Amino acid sequence: MYIVMLGAPGAGKGTQADILCRRLSLPHIASGDLFRENLEKKTELGFLAKSYMEKGKLGPDEIVIKMILERIDMPDCNSGCIFDGFPRTLGQASALDEALAERGRSIDKAIYIQVPQDKLVKRLSGRWICRNCQTPYHLITSPPRIMGKCDKCGGELYQRPDDKEETVRERLKIFFAQTMPVVHYYRKQKKLIEVNGDLGIQGVAEEIISALKPFITTGPKAPD
Repeated sequence: MYIVMLGAPGAGKGTQADILCRRLSLPHIASGDLFRENLEKKTELGFLAKSYMEKGKLGPDEIVIKMILERIDMPDCNSGCIFDGFPRTLGQASALDEALAERGRSIDKAIYIQVPQDKLVKRLSGRWICRNCQTPYHLITSPPRIMGKCDKCGGELYQRPDDKEETVRERLKIFFAQTMPVVHYYRKQKKLIEVNGDLGIQGVAEEIISALKPFITTGPKAPD
């Protein structure tokens, strides 16, 4: 199976992709992870993508597509994979379809996780991280005992540039302008599954797995 996870920043695509990967025994291809890997390795693609990531903007299609195609040509993707954060534009969706067709493959399903915009802002802008040990916190769901200090090491907590409210709102603006057409693209292909992303992690997972049940024949159950 080749599955695309769609949803605004903060909708929980990565979490649900991880659950599906364990259920279907498929690799998880997250565009954000590929960007970070290229940054760490100091590749040319990594340097090109850096300025876009810091501003909360999407990288140019040619950069993203090249990273994705390099990844799906690896042996572990021969039986399928789950795309997380890609495609984000119609150009990327079309390029992915063409690339898969050249390899005798195609997207089976696209899962769109819907969450109200005001809740997305709260989810994303409440995240803080310890400078020393990188422990994550959330001001609403998992706040530190002392504001601004890490519970584990006492280090200073800071907010990443892409988690600041103004950047979050810009990311959401970009998503609804550029990625919603991708949702319609898969809907026209009758491949779209729409789920309520405001049900909690397990509730969303159950909705997705139920919709994919005809395709799921083996593998462990989704975690409780």
